[in-house]
Amino acid sequence: MTSSSSSLTHTPYDGSSQPFTIGLKPLDPHEWIEIDGDLEIYLAEKDRLYETLPEKVFVEEPDTREAQREVLDLLTMHLPERFPKTYSHTGQAIEIQALGRRIELNAAETPPLRTASLLVPEDLILMRKGDNGWRLAAGSLCFPSSWSLTEKFGKPLHEIHEPVPGFGPGTRPAELIERMFDRLQGQAVERFNWSLQSGDALYHPISQRQRIDRATMRPSKLSDDEIAAQAFIRVERQTLRKLPKSQDILFTIRIYLNPLSALVKHPEKATLAASFAGQLAGLDQAQLDYKGLSADRDRLVTVLSQMADAS
Repeated sequence: MTSSSSSLTHTPYDGSSQPFTIGLKPLDPHEWIEIDGDLEIYLAEKDRLYETLPEKVFVEEPDTREAQREVLDLLTMHLPERFPKTYSHTGQAIEIQALGRRIELNAAETPPLRTASLLVPEDLILMRKGDNGWRLAAGSLCFPSSWSLTEKFGKPLHEIHEPVPGFGPGTRPAELIERMFDRLQGQAVERFNWSLQSGDALYHPISQRQRIDRATMRPSKLSDDEIAAQAFIRVERQTLRKLPKSQDILFTIRIYLNPLSALVKHPEKATLAASFAGQLAGLDQAQLDYKGLSADRDRLVTVLSQMADAS
């Protein structure tokens, strides 16, 4: 299910965001949430996942409901103000006018974070400080980028990032992330990440066992053209902000998914394709394994280089 077929909203592979770096930048609170014409695609997919896989896409510790409510309250204040043509606050509900959706804000049987997730395309993760550092205390994760919410639930940051090359327990990046969480106050921040996947699934989970198996895959027998046709660029826009009452941290993840061929239509396609090829070529083996690109990296680099040369 593709979130956009042709437009490239963010292009972090242009060199503005280096792979496997923290790369946080200040975020204008006005630009906290991104809403576009694909909103219904995301919300419809969330509906489907909550119906079919509820235990895989939502988790919560029992004492997080007040913080969850804080997230919902922030969104119900922000969205109608920032996007008045899309959202309106009417009584105890939010109306998403163009989509004919009405989200009840006080449904007793629904966790507030789950309600909040039905307002926006972003996934919403609640991080809480404890004796072992910041841990994943609640989350709505309908669009995971090759990770499992249930495997990460309740774990501290250093364990969550353990599979990421260079970010495991005891590494300097892991320590920097922990300190950054501690120091985060009123200033919201954002970062970007990118990956490549086969097919257009927004729901793209993977367990640690599957990650190990994928790293040992041999190159597929597909042609370069077939590889290019199946490859989709997956961009994550991530934001962090500390909740003023609970002092928990809300981590949002917005996924943008485009076919690799969308680069051809971009006015800066030569520059983008060349930069993308360079970033792919620069990944070491551990990084390739983590991104699931060991099998087909070289041919993807060839495809991107041909795009650049054809311009």
